[in-house]
Amino acid sequence: MSSLPVPPPLPLHEADLVAAEVKAPSTNQNDLNSSEQDGDSSIDLRMEIYDTSAIDPVLAKKMALTNNAIDEIGMTLWQWKLFCLNGFGYAVDSSIAQPAVAQEFGNPSKHIAGVALASQIGLLVGAAAWGFSADIVGRRIAFNSSLFICALFVLIGGAMPNYISFCAMVAIYSAGAGGNYILDATNLIEFLPASHYWLVTFMAVWWAVGYMVTGFLAWGYMSNFSCDPDATVAECTWADNWGWRYLHFTCGALVLVAATLRVLIVHMPQTPKWLISQNRDAEVVANLAKIAHKYDRPFSLTVEKLDGLGRVLHTEKSVVSALRLRQHFSQLFQTRRLAYSTIMIIANWTVIGTVSPLFSIFLPYYLKSRGADVGSNSNYTVWRNYALNQLSGLFGPLIAAALVETRYFGRRGTLAVGAAITTALQFGYTQIKTPAQNVGVSCAISAASNIYYGTIYAYTPEILPAAHRATGYAICVVLNRVGGIVGVLVGSYANVETTAPLFICGALFGLLVVLSLLLPFETRGRRTV
Repeated sequence: MSSLPVPPPLPLHEADLVAAEVKAPSTNQNDLNSSEQDGDSSIDLRMEIYDTSAIDPVLAKKMALTNNAIDEIGMTLWQWKLFCLNGFGYAVDSSIAQPAVAQEFGNPSKHIAGVALASQIGLLVGAAAWGFSADIVGRRIAFNSSLFICALFVLIGGAMPNYISFCAMVAIYSAGAGGNYILDATNLIEFLPASHYWLVTFMAVWWAVGYMVTGFLAWGYMSNFSCDPDATVAECTWADNWGWRYLHFTCGALVLVAATLRVLIVHMPQTPKWLISQNRDAEVVANLAKIAHKYDRPFSLTVEKLDGLGRVLHTEKSVVSALRLRQHFSQLFQTRRLAYSTIMIIANWTVIGTVSPLFSIFLPYYLKSRGADVGSNSNYTVWRNYALNQLSGLFGPLIAAALVETRYFGRRGTLAVGAAITTALQFGYTQIKTPAQNVGVSCAISAASNIYYGTIYAYTPEILPAAHRATGYAICVVLNRVGGIVGVLVGSYANVETTAPLFICGALFGLLVVLSLLLPFETRGRRTV
């Protein structure tokens, strides 16, 4: 598919952010490095994704010095531990249990898939609660607690006696996962040297691993310990339907182990970039110096150097004051260029949140109306195919991590490629006729969509300013979940006998290609601010 043209940059007000894509240092006096004017040659704001001096010049310079310090230390074993213990909040996919739970307890609503709706609501609440609070109280509390909440209620969920109580547990553990979802990427990128930002994209492989492990466990448990697919509610009893319960108990235990390892192995401090935004310079130096000393790395940042630049704006107010709370939202739209970037990334998240559940709801009816043979509906075949799909998803983050660092793709190009391939495969899926085609194309879609997902997970925290990063990420995920809820409700009540909704979904997937290319900042080779 040929690339769509990228629109010309928006006109910039003189107080707007400097565009990220500066090709080479200018020799004009007006373009001299602001650090040279301040007498500090170590501060080069041209290395950042964009210059935030228009918002807070002191914070911009302090953030650049912090980036220098992290780059000076480089990649250590501690950051590799942080990378390896991220992303396990999605090791449990509540949608797996929905058919088995409804078969045993019955569904109170013939229209609404209650488990899916509860999951979307929980993810929305979790993203909002943890995301909005993380810019106020820091990243550490949410990082250490969200996965424990997820694990605990997954274990409890496996013992629920009816449909409503199970949905309640799904909503609660999804809230834990929703918070974990945001903080994983935010924490990791705020400790990484610029040379390893690609790891945030590659981190999606751990989500894929979680889904894969869950998929193979589901294949084992659900194939052997579930009611017959044709059994009615009266015929499907607790004693015959232990599969989804075994799955929850096992996955909950695995997530609990991962949560415990986080606390015991990582010893997560507050991130340096959040501390800088709070004017807590001494803690920044102490935390980074501790890592540098432990791994025998050079470290030259001092408290005096940071203090000499002045104070970050608005930090004299209480962290829960109305001014500070409002700042976390308003600063994401402070200038025209940043506002445009924020709106475009939100649009990407909202569209993908809406279209994914819609497509999954309408596709089975379309295939049935076309007489497609998707294979046996036996528990073994269904869960084998599910496991293979999750295994295929591992390839998406691998491909994305390679593409995001290439000159001709970068972050925006990789997003567009992932969306374009997924769009083509989604339309191709409507033409399947055999079980082999069903498995092959669905596995390809799983891999292709993870190219897009892995990149959007990483690109979002890259382009958001650190002082408001968790808030911005939370807005994106909240609207993504609003889109998901809309998708579930529309799919539940719409006329599934027509083919129009399916092709609307395909067009929305295509829209993601355009939205990806309209993003204003290419972050490859630049440092987060």
